[in-house]
Amino acid sequence: MAVSVLMAGILFLALLSGAHARDLGQWENMDPTVREWYRNLKQPDFPEYSCCGQANAYWCDEIHVKHAPDGNLNTYCTITDDRDDAPRKRPHVPVGTEIYIPTNKLKWDEGNPTGHSIIFLAASGSLAVVCFVQNSGI
Repeated sequence: MAVSVLMAGILFLALLSGAHARDLGQWENMDPTVREWYRNLKQPDFPEYSCCGQANAYWCDEIHVKHAPDGNLNTYCTITDDRDDAPRKRPHVPVGTEIYIPTNKLKWDEGNPTGHSIIFLAASGSLAVVCFVQNSGI
């Protein structure tokens, strides 16, 4: 049992390590309000950790809900971000990629000044969701 607890702890720490913010120069030439929003945004399920930043953010404006086999409703979004990845120093995720958004990753309390729904993916380049913020126009 102790080995199981230790392994669970190691896995938890490994997942968190991929979610730290990265400042790779992607903040230059950005509206200061949007820049501060990115820098201050925290994960809904781990409020002491950042949602990351522009290097992990993708426009994901097509939002839809589907019934799961168990009867629950699941939220998905489809990547609509056709901007060049190189200046943002982020891994490429093709337009049209559909991503499942776990309920605990939905962020509703910080507004969103970008004009787009934003999905933040793990820095590892996987499609693991760190945060999702729907476009609020705020």
